[in-house]
Amino acid sequence: MLTEIQETVQDIASKIGPSVVGIGRRGPHGSGVVVANGSVLTNAHNIRRDRVTVSFADGRTEAGEVLGADFDADLALVSVDTGDTPPLEPNGSDVDLGSPVVALSNPGGMGLRVTVGYVSGTERTFRGPRGRKIKGSLEHTAPLLPGSSGGPVVDRDGRLLGINTNRLGEGFYLAIPAGEQLSEAVDRLRSGTNGNRVRLGVGVAPNEIVRKLRRSVGLDEIDGLLIRHAEEESPAERAGIGEGDVLVSLNEVALSSIDDLYETLGGLEPGQTATARLVRGVEELELDVTF
Repeated sequence: MLTEIQETVQDIASKIGPSVVGIGRRGPHGSGVVVANGSVLTNAHNIRRDRVTVSFADGRTEAGEVLGADFDADLALVSVDTGDTPPLEPNGSDVDLGSPVVALSNPGGMGLRVTVGYVSGTERTFRGPRGRKIKGSLEHTAPLLPGSSGGPVVDRDGRLLGINTNRLGEGFYLAIPAGEQLSEAVDRLRSGTNGNRVRLGVGVAPNEIVRKLRRSVGLDEIDGLLIRHAEEESPAERAGIGEGDVLVSLNEVALSSIDDLYETLGGLEPGQTATARLVRGVEELELDVTF
């Protein structure tokens, strides 16, 4: 059995390893994978600016330009000279619990890492860098070093199963699944868009904090999201929403959790206007928010 594992790891390292790249050189860094000629897919949280250093398995480094970054989905596409590096297309593969997997990474260009594990869960959900839920993720047990996010997890035949993105701790890891949705995301990022998701542009505290704060100053308890700050020139600021306001509803959808807000925003398009109902102290307000 150990000999078979060794042969599998060596075969995948030889076949897939050249397609795995390092992202960044100093400070925060990660991994990525060549998904097409001139294109590298990685996690959005590995990207700090419009240009990034990409390190290849043969020791070559190139300056890459970020074509598109979707921080809600935690995916980014980098345009870079990939030379004759073979792409690993995100066509996906069916997996079951217990299926063996191999994870590959090149943390910040420090060299190829290859580890083995098994599928411990499917259809998992976690929160992306901006708090939105990422659904349908693949959970596995192949150990990953810091800087491995953005690298691929494959089956024993080398078919791409997902893009490693989140460490759960205690030996469990999550990957954004390969398949039709990932292919569509790559096409969208290549066009320089992020899915046209609208953003309110606020930082919020949850409903429990709202109730606790209002109770502490003798005000009636209400359900809503406390606005901690509104980004400059954001739809929220332009509408007059500010720090200390309690956002109670958006387009008549009650907001008792951050997920309520994300789901409501998910049904809106750029250019649309929504009605926000909020409480400012003891005053109730209705404001029009244009995205």
